[in-house]
Amino acid sequence: MTKEELVEYAIEARENSYSPYSNFAVGAALLTTEGEIYLGANIENAAYGLAMCAERNAIYNAYCHGVERDDIEALAIVADTKLPVSPCGACRQVIHELFPHDKKIYLANLRGDIKEMTADELLPYAFDSDDL
Repeated sequence: MTKEELVEYAIEARENSYSPYSNFAVGAALLTTEGEIYLGANIENAAYGLAMCAERNAIYNAYCHGVERDDIEALAIVADTKLPVSPCGACRQVIHELFPHDKKIYLANLRGDIKEMTADELLPYAFDSDDL
């Protein structure tokens, strides 16, 4: 699957966003090595701390269906932004722990801009189990 095709799945997932407070809809699509796609969209709540980002929803969705770290091939995240969307700090931490560090993460926008990253590039010097 091309990165553009995976971004299209993320755009589709974005349609499921529940973002009445920020009006900032985000979609994510996770691709496994078996070709399965797991979608996520951001879901907000009036108690803001209870909101969940699209990329974490996609990753957790995959894990809930038995996907493991080594089964993951790529992740695409998309929003209506000027530049390719960037994950928040909480998402970067989750990505660093649950996403393979040698696989691609595609940050995109609705204009067709795509930036390729890795988990280590998103969060250098991450806190991980070695720090415990």
